[in-house]
Amino acid sequence: MVFSSLIFLYAFFPLCLLAYTLCRTLRAKNICLLVFSLLFYAWGEPVYVLLLAVMALFDWYFALRVQRAREENGNAKKFVVLTCIVNLGLIGFFKYAGMICSVFGAVPAFVQKIALPLGISFYTFQLLSYVVDVYRGDAEAQEKYWQVLLYAALFHQCVAGPIVRYKTVAEELFAGRDEHSDRARGCTRFCVGLAKKTVLANACGSLADKLLLTDAAIGSAAQLSENLSALSGAPALGLWVGVIAYAFQIYFDFSAYSDMAIGMGQMIGLHYLENFNYPYISRTATEFWRRWHMSLGTFFRDYVYIPLGGNRKGKARTVLNLLIVWALTGLWHGASWNFVLWGLYYFVLLLIDRLFWQRLLDRLPKAVSAVLSHIILPLAVLFGWVLFKFTSLPLMLAVVRGMFCANGNPFTSFTVTAEIKSHMYLLLFCALASTPVFSALAKRWERAGMESALARKTYGIAAYGAAPVALLLLSTACLVGNSFNPFLYFRF
Repeated sequence: MVFSSLIFLYAFFPLCLLAYTLCRTLRAKNICLLVFSLLFYAWGEPVYVLLLAVMALFDWYFALRVQRAREENGNAKKFVVLTCIVNLGLIGFFKYAGMICSVFGAVPAFVQKIALPLGISFYTFQLLSYVVDVYRGDAEAQEKYWQVLLYAALFHQCVAGPIVRYKTVAEELFAGRDEHSDRARGCTRFCVGLAKKTVLANACGSLADKLLLTDAAIGSAAQLSENLSALSGAPALGLWVGVIAYAFQIYFDFSAYSDMAIGMGQMIGLHYLENFNYPYISRTATEFWRRWHMSLGTFFRDYVYIPLGGNRKGKARTVLNLLIVWALTGLWHGASWNFVLWGLYYFVLLLIDRLFWQRLLDRLPKAVSAVLSHIILPLAVLFGWVLFKFTSLPLMLAVVRGMFCANGNPFTSFTVTAEIKSHMYLLLFCALASTPVFSALAKRWERAGMESALARKTYGIAAYGAAPVALLLLSTACLVGNSFNPFLYFRF
């Protein structure tokens, strides 16, 4: 089940809200959330819901032992090590066993049959951060197992993030929360995210599949020769637009899921941290990663980079720490070498930022710096998405070469030109929507409401009444009869 499905929008979520509203105590409300969260997860993973429950059980126990050891001046670190062994061992088995075996030869048949549990990358990191925060004294260990399970399984963010730290939500989740102050704002945030997914991301994904290849085709070894021939002969303009469409798809797809998760949390008084902040307006790769998938970036910073020494142990050690972090960041996204390559690609870009690029931009006149940075970085990000999308190195190289007509391919064709013309307004709107323009206009209108009763009333009606209803109806119309509705980050 996905958030952008009719069964979720008109059956599961309304029933969850109704049952939640009928509960009178915080404990009853949390039990209701846990039941619906387990049902949500079991809908797509009826067996692996047990894996989620077992991992939560291990981490509940280890956190208690860590806290007890800290209070008694015992060896708390050994339980943190055990936590890492259990969690990373399980994710390594289910997600990376095939990749590891392929390094040493043929992949055994039983390994080929291992299915990737839904959301394991997200809830594993959440549980790890919980135990580590208890060890650091940033959080109190939870006495009740079912409450740790609720934290890990909460359907708002369990399967595709954002990565929510226990210390961020523990107070609201278990001590008490204001369920009314942000309810309307949460509904609007959810509907905005839903429209970003159904209207923008799905349309861009469909265009990217036409101009490039579908993920199913890319992953088919039997079709490699046929796909390589198709991409090698594809017009350069079509490849450029296809990569741009994919860049918009992955941004609107993932940021939409985060918007919906944050919005659903707000509806019941839970406040998750932001996960995206208009990354495509960034000037440098460093800024891009401060704006893109922020919960993942801060996780690796706080639980890997800084514990390794960060930038406190000299330049050589800093470079090594960055290399480790970005290799792991790439590997986190998938059990394929192209993701490792993608992570190392950003390691190189970030190193270039540190060595000279940021200083160069600071020395140039502001106008020149702005133009140069907003040309170079988008190009760098686009080539990064080529590495991200194509798991096959020959296909990846064919696309990069083809973008410069180096395959002997034409610049354009009648079919490509027709596709671009028919999707021109979609791409222009996506370019505008990936900037803070609409958000700035909404905030300006909201500020005007502080000075005028009429502006305040019209803003309230539009922002919390007309807009969410219109976006919900538009999204529903897009979903009816449309079978193209993947969430890209579900596979990570």
